[in-house]
Amino acid sequence: MGRVRTITRRTLLVGSAAIAGGVAFGAYRLLTDPANPLRDDLGAGEAALTPWVKITGEGITLITPHTDLGQGAYHMQAALIAEEMDLALGQFTVDPGPPAPAYYNTAMGGEMAPFRSNDDRFRAEAARHVFAGITKLIGLMGTGGSSSVPDSFDKLRQAGATARETLKAAAAQVHGLAVADLATEAGAVILPDGTRVPYTGLAGAAAAIAPVTDVPLRDPSEWRLIGQPMQRLDIVAKSTGTQAYGIDLRLEGMVHAAVRTNPRRGDGMRRFDAEAARAMPGVIEVVEVTGGIAVVANNTWRAFRAVEAIEIDWADAPYPAEQADHWAAVEAAFDPDFLDATWRADGDVVTALGGAEVIEAEYRAPYVAHQPLEPLNAVALVTDEAVDIWVSHQFQSFVARQVAGVTGHSADQVRYHQQYAGGSFGHRLEWDNVRLCAEIANAMRGTPVKLTYTREEDFAQDYPRQIGMARGRGAVADGRVQALDLSVANVSPMRSQVSRMGLSAPGPDLQIAAGGWNQPFAIPHFRYRAYAVPGLAPVSSWRSVGASSQGFFASAFLDELIHAAGADPLEERLRLCDWDLARGVLESVADMSDWGTDPGPGRGRGLAFVESFGVPVAEVVEVTATEAGIRIDRVHVAVDVGTVVDPVTFENQVQGGVVWGLGHAMNCQITYAGGVAQQSNYHAHAGMRLNQCPEIFVRNVGAALGAKGVGEPPVPPAAPALAAAIFDATGQRLREMPFDKHVRFV
Repeated sequence: MGRVRTITRRTLLVGSAAIAGGVAFGAYRLLTDPANPLRDDLGAGEAALTPWVKITGEGITLITPHTDLGQGAYHMQAALIAEEMDLALGQFTVDPGPPAPAYYNTAMGGEMAPFRSNDDRFRAEAARHVFAGITKLIGLMGTGGSSSVPDSFDKLRQAGATARETLKAAAAQVHGLAVADLATEAGAVILPDGTRVPYTGLAGAAAAIAPVTDVPLRDPSEWRLIGQPMQRLDIVAKSTGTQAYGIDLRLEGMVHAAVRTNPRRGDGMRRFDAEAARAMPGVIEVVEVTGGIAVVANNTWRAFRAVEAIEIDWADAPYPAEQADHWAAVEAAFDPDFLDATWRADGDVVTALGGAEVIEAEYRAPYVAHQPLEPLNAVALVTDEAVDIWVSHQFQSFVARQVAGVTGHSADQVRYHQQYAGGSFGHRLEWDNVRLCAEIANAMRGTPVKLTYTREEDFAQDYPRQIGMARGRGAVADGRVQALDLSVANVSPMRSQVSRMGLSAPGPDLQIAAGGWNQPFAIPHFRYRAYAVPGLAPVSSWRSVGASSQGFFASAFLDELIHAAGADPLEERLRLCDWDLARGVLESVADMSDWGTDPGPGRGRGLAFVESFGVPVAEVVEVTATEAGIRIDRVHVAVDVGTVVDPVTFENQVQGGVVWGLGHAMNCQITYAGGVAQQSNYHAHAGMRLNQCPEIFVRNVGAALGAKGVGEPPVPPAAPALAAAIFDATGQRLREMPFDKHVRFV
């Protein structure tokens, strides 16, 4: 791995933050647990048994710090605590908690190490521990990279066990009994005579003793919740339309703001004329903000209409104005000057291709938008003494710094109130809505300001998925794949993202190559080079980040080589596979889909495998070529995340990831004209329609140790599996997304 020049992926984010924050690395810091933030404002008779459990005489609150973006993170975290704490669902409330170092995300750090997931050598394991330690040292509180489950699985069960045993110790002290004679059940300590002492009645006593921390976790055979189908804590509210999201927040005296900022992402406005807007009903104020203009009114609709009435002459884009020039820049980046890293160099590709018939192909993946249903929004109240900000964000630990940089307060004067999000897919890793809301509220100190983006502004100001291309060269012999040389050129999502936080981004970006170089196939001659494309539109993390396009590039080209060799797509992958977990999901998806049988006339099956975020996923897509176009019939998905916390949520997450991956491969792209994104709403960036959705069958193999996240891994295999299925049905190779440029879907 010496070919990789330095640390990568979220190392760019975490490492830069560590430098900016002046972290002093030391073993003592790693061995010391951060302070429990819940103890800062405890009242009499209240107990904060761990940073995740607060008990008062009125009730039990479980702290669920991983942001809930619709993926069920609050439910998952609460269920893990409740499992060991002997709580039933419904016996507690959940709260996202305050931003605090106690909620650092270890799993996100461990994933930064630039090693394949099946690499268990000492240096790989050591690197994972180092990067995990960095997240603790800087107190990185964040949600992303499918890390919520692996970060929470042991940590939150341990929090529940500590709370349980501390409550038992408190009950033993109050009642003069031995702890060994006590039991717990459904939110109560059970005395030897059967008396139930509610946890809420023990809060004061528990607060007066030291937490019992040396507690072994229960054997899986004793689990009541984990692994069992559960009704998610938010399902009733979501089903009845009563779930409150950030966009629903109302405060007394609140005013409403809308913004228009430069759709060309340039320096802002050359000039503007807001006279017509100022005269419109309900308009309170027009405020210049970074990159554009804001209107404050007495309701959101009036703010929307007024800000649209402003005449603005925008500055030019700092990137090529036309889409064709973006692709030209990507093509030009296949140059030694732009080489970011050589991630794999097995065997001798140059020699292997020098004496063979070379198979060549080129692939493209466009910019695509995040497009969550809830557009960006935030509420801020700025006074001379403090700032309150209500917003949903995936990196809570940085929100206060961003707001303070706008208002002039210190970071500890900023109070952050996490909101429930109506989707993200990486959109809520950015800061524009936070900073702009703070700017407007700072100009109207003492008045709460609610900023809501129009759908069109949300699209225009989105930081889309990176644009990229791949060029593959390969060779086959004796019915086998012998050589694969893949060069990929992408805009760096991590460098682009951290630059907007005012941080530097040293080293290669693993997300330029993720989902491709790390695939578990022992091809004799295998090279994977990544090139960083400079000077294009700013981009950000998008669901599955680099693997969303690299998975398509690598899997699709491998499929072409297997076809050229005359081999079976499953059998050749199994022959090349050097990871037991990957082999397990390939064999499982073959069983699910009856691989090897004739799909029938006009029908095709396509197989793809991609590993991302440490999770192996294999998918088989089945299609029918009708007279009207391609119909996607069924998708079979085999995945190995180890232990599943909630099978219902797990299945829904996998199905949602497949729909997301297929829909964006079918018909989504962002293109630029005059420096502006041409797609302004869902009509031009639709994704999959309800009538196009196939049956999706899901299986977890369950051989992996521990528990992994599944929010992102089902996305990358969808596109290459669909492309392979269409080839099987029609003989047409699709090498460019979106596929509807070349085929029609029905």
